[in-house]
Amino acid sequence: MYKKFFKRLIDIIIGLLALPFVLLAIIIFAPIIYFTDKGPVFYNAPRVGKDGKVFKMFKLRSMYVNAPDIRNADGSTYNAADDPRVTKIGRIMRKLSIDELPQILNVILGHMSFIGPRPATPKILDDLTPLKQERLKVRPGITGYTQMMYRNSAQGDARYESDKFYVENVSFVLDVKILFKTVIKVIKRENIYNTVSQTTQEEKTEEKVGK
Repeated sequence: MYKKFFKRLIDIIIGLLALPFVLLAIIIFAPIIYFTDKGPVFYNAPRVGKDGKVFKMFKLRSMYVNAPDIRNADGSTYNAADDPRVTKIGRIMRKLSIDELPQILNVILGHMSFIGPRPATPKILDDLTPLKQERLKVRPGITGYTQMMYRNSAQGDARYESDKFYVENVSFVLDVKILFKTVIKVIKRENIYNTVSQTTQEEKTEEKVGK
């Protein structure tokens, strides 16, 4: 009953209550983002949702305009403290997860849930193994079991194994546990960066960041 009805009801209620704070954050950060390089305030990224449906995920832009897409060997997004693509305000937003706040709009619209596997890029559909397919059985989340355990440091199939565990064990108690532990990790600034990104220099591109 929780997974099929109450989880969605809670998402809508909390999403509507949080909406004023999201709008306030946008009002504060939007001018700073824009005047950094005169680019768009939002980054609307295509992501894969429940049952493999693609949707646009809303984020406050943390990178320079036309920044190249850099991937690690395991397909995860390059994410390190020395990433030249990230703006100064973007670094602050990422450390505090402020850039993720507009995703509450995705929650209200039904694309996402507050708790669930982080939404993957459409590239996952090109190699949809049974393990990866498990995460598509539920709505993706702003945070999830993997983020509770690793935040951004999960590598390879460890991410998908964690997602599978969550899908098989969805409950109100688990969702509350994930929410509180994620908040603690954000406050303590734990596992902000992917260790692969920090150590695998050959995965960096020589393409310059555009403005």
